[in-house]
Amino acid sequence: MTMTATTPPNNRQAKRNVAVLVAAQSILGAQMPMIFIVGGLAGQSLASNPCLATLPISLIVLGSMLAATPISAIMQRWGRRVGFLVGATAGACGGVVGAYGLYLGSFPIFLLGSLLTGIYMSAHGFYRFAAADTASDEFRPKAISYVMAGGLAAAIIGPQIVKLTAESYVIPFLGTYIAVIAVNVIGSALFFFLDIPTPPRPTADTPKGRTRLELLKTPRIAVAIICAMVSYALMNLVMTSTPLAVVGCGYTANDAADVVTSHVLAMYVPSFFTGHLIARFGVEKIVALGLAILAGAGVVALQGVDLGNFFVALILLGVGWNFGFIGATSMLAASHEVHERGRMQGLNDLLVFGGVTLASLASGGLMNCSGGSPIEGWTAVNLAMIPLLTLAGGALLWLTMRPRTV
Repeated sequence: MTMTATTPPNNRQAKRNVAVLVAAQSILGAQMPMIFIVGGLAGQSLASNPCLATLPISLIVLGSMLAATPISAIMQRWGRRVGFLVGATAGACGGVVGAYGLYLGSFPIFLLGSLLTGIYMSAHGFYRFAAADTASDEFRPKAISYVMAGGLAAAIIGPQIVKLTAESYVIPFLGTYIAVIAVNVIGSALFFFLDIPTPPRPTADTPKGRTRLELLKTPRIAVAIICAMVSYALMNLVMTSTPLAVVGCGYTANDAADVVTSHVLAMYVPSFFTGHLIARFGVEKIVALGLAILAGAGVVALQGVDLGNFFVALILLGVGWNFGFIGATSMLAASHEVHERGRMQGLNDLLVFGGVTLASLASGGLMNCSGGSPIEGWTAVNLAMIPLLTLAGGALLWLTMRPRTV
């Protein structure tokens, strides 16, 4: 499959696929804010050690990292639709096992459900790449951006479902995990409307493309992966701890849900114009702006623990993630060939979610075990942003100062 062979001049096919993926992002994507709001709180109620409260979220990200390469291979061989259906099925199974773990009061079973949910999260991460498959070079950044914008509806739907279901059963959060099952079952039907050609099977004449090591040695690919990893890891590091910090500082679980809602809205609202900004100003400048906004989120968070500080810091965190992650995705999508797609995209998500796994593991330890109070833990979480921002900023600066060859 080549872009010229499958993309109509008016991008009609691409726009249809974008519409399907936006709907999937809106419905299926709602489970992610749901789980991020209640996962740490449920973990805190089940775990014997408070340092392990965010382990359920870490297991989701670990599952996503482990599934990235197999899901990418499935999509390369059987197409995007099959890969996305596998993801939705795993999301429903994760909801079943998570609900059963809550019912039994079993932390290990609950963690197993989180690991299964990670398979869904991995497939969900490929929505942005699927948006680019049938798009022209000009439409590609906008297609990616529009699909990411579908998370705006998810940001509203998910937390509202949490408010309706978190206390709907005697066992806290059981209703939320039952709702997760329904979200996956309903949302999976959308993929039957997806129209993305399955990549042709390799033949003797098919270009082999670069090896994984050669891809990683390509400067723009390496920097794109670093910036995507840092943007996503920092977002996860801070967001995972936010419900614990908000509740720990004396506010309610509904307050925590509202803060997370504002954050997820900020993650996706800019997507309506991020693609246009990339097309106008260049991807490097938008990624740099995203990293700067992430740094601003940390500065605001360190100024205090008033509810307003939480709201502003998490809004900045969402906008910074949007510019950094969408920019890095656009940079990566333009830096490899179609026949390298499965290899490159799987490798990218393996590395990105590997970094996010480490961040989510660190989040609970920093929040609950690095000081004597929630305020001290929250401070430690935000100070941990500094070295990662330095790494990404340095890599991006290095890229812009060297001659552009790829």
